Amino acid sequence: MSIAFTPEQWPALRAAHAAWWAGTLARPLLHITLNGRPAGRPAAAQPYHPFAAFYDLRIAADAVVDAWDYHLAQQAFLGDAFPVIWPNFGPGVAAAFLGATLMCGNDTVWFHPPQDVELADVHLAYAADNVWLRRVKDICAAAMRRWQGLVQVGMTDLGGTLDILASFRPGEALLLDLYDQPEQVKRLTWEIHAWWHQYFAEINAVLQPVNPGYTAWSPIFSEQPYYMLQCDFAYMIGPAMFDEFVRPELAASCARIAHSFYHLDGPGQLPHLDSLVSIPELKGVQWIPGDGQPQSEAWPAVHKKIRAAGKLDQIFGAGTWDETARRFDTIVDTLGDARGLILIAEAPQERERDVRRFIERYA
Repeated sequence: MSIAFTPEQWPALRAAHAAWWAGTLARPLLHITLNGRPAGRPAAAQPYHPFAAFYDLRIAADAVVDAWDYHLAQQAFLGDAFPVIWPNFGPGVAAAFLGATLMCGNDTVWFHPPQDVELADVHLAYAADNVWLRRVKDICAAAMRRWQGLVQVGMTDLGGTLDILASFRPGEALLLDLYDQPEQVKRLTWEIHAWWHQYFAEINAVLQPVNPGYTAWSPIFSEQPYYMLQCDFAYMIGPAMFDEFVRPELAASCARIAHSFYHLDGPGQLPHLDSLVSIPELKGVQWIPGDGQPQSEAWPAVHKKIRAAGKLDQIFGAGTWDETARRFDTIVDTLGDARGLILIAEAPQERERDVRRFIERYA
């Protein structure tokens, strides 16, 4: 088998992640992937692409999964890492499930409203034969057949509820709707909430029980349903509007998903952090400073607030391996210990010895 992982490794990984979620793990989780390993298998017919939506719909699902398999075969998994793949159809692909037009850009995916209508005339409906919903399910089913539970397949990026609505009310339209038609915004928020959880359940029904557990675009493993919730739209609104239009639906989703995280993306989201960490069912926060901002270790108050609220804290590696290790060490020094942290990072194969020393130090 070309992927450098065996089924016998799963029990220890399950136990470590379960203890981390429960708050009883005395060390951090360290999900560190090495890149550049010889694949040990022939190259796939299709090239690897981080966006599954970029594969022509005429390309068989099995061929997409084979491209993923070749990509995974070139990796090694150290610490608490495990082989994981994420069917990426763009941030907020639930908009396409609900009728928005999916367009592939040069390096991302965009969603456009099928027609320009007034907010009161927007009615979102489920369609079992939606081409993108079928494609996600077909690829997930092919992955289950191929790997038989060896590889963890993550939930596609369904998107934040208001982010999905913004695909139907682009530009500044949704911002104006908050003032002009707040009840219509709330109506559609809860309609999307219901469809979102139906898609979540349907796709998980394809992945389970073969999938080892649950994960999402941020590869944290969970034996119970897990998702990285978000609302990028919240960058443009203040705390009062966040509490009126965003927090109620987020709290409801946290109550429905056993292990929920929030993707706190950029300084414009920081005014909402107090409100977020007050949601009892929210398990953790992922702080992303954003382009042009100092890296995660330069925001000690953010990490302290997450810790003080009793929430878990996910950190991405940034820069070279040495920079990643230094930045993580700085955050640990800020907090006094590494409990409740998870580092998700990559390093080249030739740095394996240094990565192992780093892992041993925290173990």
